[in-house]
Amino acid sequence: MKIRAGFSIAYECPAATPMLLTLNLHPSRRIDLISEQVLNFDREVETWDYTDVFGNSCTRLVAPGGLTTMSTDFVIYDSGKPDTVAASAVQHPIQDLPNETLVFLLGSRYCDTDRLADFAWQTFSNTPPGWARVQAICNFVNSHISFDYMKADVQRTAFGGYTDRFGVCRDFAHLAITLCRCMNIPARYCTGYLGDIGVPASPEPMDFSAWFEAYLGGQWFTFDARHNKPRIGRILMATGRDATDVALSTSFGAMRLAKFEVVTEEVRAT
Repeated sequence: MKIRAGFSIAYECPAATPMLLTLNLHPSRRIDLISEQVLNFDREVETWDYTDVFGNSCTRLVAPGGLTTMSTDFVIYDSGKPDTVAASAVQHPIQDLPNETLVFLLGSRYCDTDRLADFAWQTFSNTPPGWARVQAICNFVNSHISFDYMKADVQRTAFGGYTDRFGVCRDFAHLAITLCRCMNIPARYCTGYLGDIGVPASPEPMDFSAWFEAYLGGQWFTFDARHNKPRIGRILMATGRDATDVALSTSFGAMRLAKFEVVTEEVRAT
């Protein structure tokens, strides 16, 4: 299947402001592009692309004072298959984990493992290790947190989501990631496009989505504690320890979000 995706985002800065952007596709998905995915600006802006420590394709720039709109629009091939379910995927002993996965066992800015470790072991230690344990964590998070777009809070950690019991997709992901790490399962945060493909259309404006991946059976598998069922058409943009590492934009100065439009839709054959 083909998916058209893109965005138009505008930021207003009172003066020239250095910024980091994580708005490109993840390199692993570029092979699937049918049309180019290029980050465009509505005014003259010099940019520098780089690859961060997690392998994400990022952009540096100095946004000029005033309003700057950045956008992209592309078509990408997708298998049309839902997220993989591998019920037999095993949990690895820590000593057998690849070195590069170890950082995803540690606490981070939004994944405060120290505050949830006791709860995690009390709640999930009797679940079968491996896929079933991660799924049990997703089931818990999905039933524990209520989605409420109006209660988004950029300062809310996993423990905050656990105590508040409401949040947005990043809060579901942070809590599930944290509980996985507490149970010695490497878990990393993911951000990208996820349209209403194969599910009833949502009346809410489209947004980017957050989910996570757990390292089981020698590879990373996708889990989504918010929707808690396999979905079609995920388009990965970036992975990291938590939302800090994959922020759409990081500004080193004052900045106001003035416009935010995202589109992800299946291209129907004519």
